[in-house]
Amino acid sequence: MERHSNLPLSEQLRALDNESGFRNLPSQTQQRFRDELIRLNNMTPQQRRRRLDQNETLERLTPEQRQQYRDAVQNFRALPAERQRLMARAIVSLRELSPDQRERAIGSSTFVSHFSPEERSTMSTLLTGEPYPPTPLPAPAP
Repeated sequence: MERHSNLPLSEQLRALDNESGFRNLPSQTQQRFRDELIRLNNMTPQQRRRRLDQNETLERLTPEQRQQYRDAVQNFRALPAERQRLMARAIVSLRELSPDQRERAIGSSTFVSHFSPEERSTMSTLLTGEPYPPTPLPAPAP
């Protein structure tokens, strides 16, 4: 994506088709990659950067952590829509926190009173796929 981001979508799709090994993938996987490329091209630059950062974060997980993440996604999708919306709002707010702050927030009395232990565990696991916000640089000494 990064190498071809300055090209029109049609050329990006052609470059994807010509990537080494791409044609060896199952057709469903190929289509999923094409669909994702189209989605990325329809995003704002900020949304695109966030998605790419998230993909990089997921790639750094161990195979076991990736499986836990996939399981958490399935658990989330199995919830009623109302619970999904509530958890999604919480996850969006937790994204902006450091790892320690996220952990404290999920264990806080507010979260305990609004979310079951399973829901909090699912949120915690889903957040392993979220890039951490950049650490602010210290202010220069006067």
